[in-house]
Amino acid sequence: MKSLPFAALVALQLAFAPAAEAKLSKPESTMAKTVEAEQPRSLALLEKLVNQNSGSLNLEGVEKVGQMMRAELEPLGFKVEWKPMTDTGRAGHLIATHAGKPDTKRLLLIAHLDTVFEPDSPFQKFTRKGERGEWGEGPGAGDDKGGMVVIVAALRAMQAAGTLKDANIEIHMTGDEEDSGSPIEKARADLIAAGKRSDVALDFEGLVRDNGADMGSVARRSSESWTVTATGKSAHSSGIFSAAAGDGAIYELTRIIHRFRTELPEPNLTFNVGLIAGGQQAELDAGGIRATANGKTNIIAPIAIARGDLRTLSGDQAARVKAKMAAIVADHAPVTDAKLDFDPGGYPPMAPTDGNRALLAKLNGVNRDLGLAEMAPLDPLKRGAGDISFVAADVDGIAGLGPYSTGDHAPGEAVDIPSIARQATRAAILMSRLSAEKR
Repeated sequence: MKSLPFAALVALQLAFAPAAEAKLSKPESTMAKTVEAEQPRSLALLEKLVNQNSGSLNLEGVEKVGQMMRAELEPLGFKVEWKPMTDTGRAGHLIATHAGKPDTKRLLLIAHLDTVFEPDSPFQKFTRKGERGEWGEGPGAGDDKGGMVVIVAALRAMQAAGTLKDANIEIHMTGDEEDSGSPIEKARADLIAAGKRSDVALDFEGLVRDNGADMGSVARRSSESWTVTATGKSAHSSGIFSAAAGDGAIYELTRIIHRFRTELPEPNLTFNVGLIAGGQQAELDAGGIRATANGKTNIIAPIAIARGDLRTLSGDQAARVKAKMAAIVADHAPVTDAKLDFDPGGYPPMAPTDGNRALLAKLNGVNRDLGLAEMAPLDPLKRGAGDISFVAADVDGIAGLGPYSTGDHAPGEAVDIPSIARQATRAAILMSRLSAEKR
């Protein structure tokens, strides 16, 4: 059975919806029709973006995608700036601003130009999949080139309906969301500053579904990396556990990790051990992603190292858990020592605030007027960290306004093409309503 176009589906849903729920204004109906009519244009843009490799370390490729987005935004009345970030080891960010009425809310739209797929990946091209071509497969098709397409489609719909001209909108498309530059304070300085001068932040990474239902993201957890280094006395293995030789570094590190596992768990917290090495010698590479070690069975290991991550839902939770971790590490066994270090930077949490929930309520107002199902808040355990977290302490926000996709970050990543139109229509109406509100 052939699926209905989105605009026709909306019209059908409204026809059978209670009269009290059929509240689309004439401009909003124009937006829905514009998004549907321009879906082929949106798909052509998606294919163009996906076919240009923009792995985070492909600086030239990331900048080329930025140029493609400049070509879309400038005709819509945006002033576009390319902010080089080569001193952080990354390409840069695209920043676009649209000035509207001075007394109305300022919207911050967030997306990213880069993907996890570098030029040496075999996964490079956009292809249509599915019985009716309803899936678009390709590197970054969902994360986050699909999100950028949703932004453009929504803004074009607003322009067609006449709601863009008075809107105050600032767009930040970072070039290093998947692998941030260093120091991260510099890499995210412009985004943080934008958050401080904005009233609403809208993040266009992918929509998440739970049991087939579209969900609203009012929270995202942090992402930080830690290292525990345990040391002990190198000696003959026959003396292990003695008062003179102690337990050695590997047993000490094992004790610490076991206590993490048994004593730290609480709601909305995860902590992973991703790399471990120990022996007579052990060391990490400069990036902290590879380890080398050597040793013998008859030598008590003098060093052991573990690397992992920590994800929390709020700053208070992060501080509490870090204090527990530090106490466990400090309580080391005799003749051993250990230290805990956190990498500089990292992604802060986006806590589920009342302001964020109020934004989801407004989005659900759009859903009701479109005849679509209400979007429940997504469990924050079901999505990772993102750039919106850097502004979450300063501005109310909502994430997941990009399209639905599957297999993100792996060959076979594919975007659900009908969700592009649905998300663009939701975003256009939501942004138009928010832009009309007084500050």
